[in-house]
Amino acid sequence: MVLDKHLSQIEFNSYEDFVANYKLQIPENFNFAYDVVDEIALKTPEKIAMVWCNDLGEEQIFTFGQMKTYSDKAANFFKSAGIRKGDPVMLILKRRFEFWFCILALHKIGAITIPATHLLSTKDIVYRSNAADIKMIVCVPETEVIQHVEEAEEKSPTLSVKALIGDDRDGWLNFNSGIESSSEEFVRPRGAEVTKNEDIMLLYFTSGTTGMPKMVNHNYIYPLGHILTAKYWQNVQDNGLHFTVADTGWAKSAWGKLYGQWLSGSAVMTYDYDKFVPKKLMEVLDKYKVTTFCAPPTIYRFLIKEDLTKFDLSALKYCVVAGEPLNPEVYKQFLETTGIRLMEGYGQTECTVALATYSWMEPKPGSMGKPSPGYPIDLVDDQGNSCEIGEEGQIVIYTDQQPPTGMFNGYYRDERLTQKVWHDDVYYTGDMAWRDEDGYYWFVGRADDVIKSSGYRIGPFEVESALMEHPAVLECAITAVPDPDRGQVVKATIILSKSYTASDELAKELQEHVKKVTAPYKYPRIVEFVTELPKTISGKIRRVQIREEDGKE
Repeated sequence: MVLDKHLSQIEFNSYEDFVANYKLQIPENFNFAYDVVDEIALKTPEKIAMVWCNDLGEEQIFTFGQMKTYSDKAANFFKSAGIRKGDPVMLILKRRFEFWFCILALHKIGAITIPATHLLSTKDIVYRSNAADIKMIVCVPETEVIQHVEEAEEKSPTLSVKALIGDDRDGWLNFNSGIESSSEEFVRPRGAEVTKNEDIMLLYFTSGTTGMPKMVNHNYIYPLGHILTAKYWQNVQDNGLHFTVADTGWAKSAWGKLYGQWLSGSAVMTYDYDKFVPKKLMEVLDKYKVTTFCAPPTIYRFLIKEDLTKFDLSALKYCVVAGEPLNPEVYKQFLETTGIRLMEGYGQTECTVALATYSWMEPKPGSMGKPSPGYPIDLVDDQGNSCEIGEEGQIVIYTDQQPPTGMFNGYYRDERLTQKVWHDDVYYTGDMAWRDEDGYYWFVGRADDVIKSSGYRIGPFEVESALMEHPAVLECAITAVPDPDRGQVVKATIILSKSYTASDELAKELQEHVKKVTAPYKYPRIVEFVTELPKTISGKIRRVQIREEDGKE
């Protein structure tokens, strides 16, 4: 088992035992592609690495032996295209299995991988190309994506190579025919080409709820940080099959579809779809006998509306949820239907799972859980003082001993921004929470989103959760509106369910509903019904845009 090399103790009997005795051993010049994938391929080449299917009924099952072969061939292809150690390469590959060939190959070369979503506009690609000096882009053969890349090329002086998955096109390399003709043998580099632990391995552009996206810089030991994520939070099993719902363009994919799962001996399930259909996702869980599952609360909200009794979920042993706090009603309904408790976790693109409800803990629906081993976490007030039980504060990570394994190295090429959030050996997450008497943390909202009204601090999430319990509310966002008497008042921007119509009466009904579910002072004094909410390309609500538009009126 690969974990034996990296952990002095693998099994624990309590959360306290886990925190006290979890110790990670980090080798020199660790490279996930060689030291995990190739090693498994050498010892057990027929061990399943990935089960892939799409919504057209196609499927592929890849062993670790095949992953080694294809990543070696891809590495030779990238070398022939001029890619060398330190060169930034963007991958716009959705859920295509070629993504795994590419990222492993780039790790082997020592190039910098930049996963990206297919939703990027021409402007987005130009910004990313010039911010990171991208040398090559590999993308899916979709007309709109190709068009955006070609338009961006004119304003991207460092972009010199483009490759397309499976298609021939003027000015593009055909990735698939390229790797077919490449050698199966790629020798691990030596000398100056060796990857060091501190070298940049990944750059993730954050979604940018405020301002332009930031470049989150992760080094070569980042995968080891995800042992916590996969083995202990997601509870993946050796020879199991783990399914995280995520596109490869987001950091969530690194959390759930690659590093920690393979380090823990679990295969990954990849379902390649264009449109999310809950029934089809359930069919995947049933057909392939998925053992562990991770998705955001939104997905679970859709799943519980299906008749889950129609599907064989007997193989499913463990489910986790992240991305936003979980509504207790969703937790309750999923438990009643499946008998499985949803275990929440919290982290950012900048780190691995920092807080979680681990298997030894009793879940408290809506809570993020407790700090992960190696994450010295606290809540601090505006003066930097530790908060008391029940007092709201910003989540911080202390790094005076050493940063947690898997934590970012800063924002690439932006020392000023790095210093703003990480100084005096403290990383300020920008997320607000409070802690209960049992040590569980409860999310309140982004620091910028917290509302201060008549001396009260109001977190948007609690009000949003209250509104979501009403059948009329399909989606909502809570923001602050300036008020001469109260400083700020709460505003609810609401998308209604299909069977409801906007009216003053309904607005009053929703206000009264919130008063009953939360403290009365938290109710939205302003209610606006809309047909859509402003969002980032990753799907996060841009509350800042709502506030800006309100300020113009």
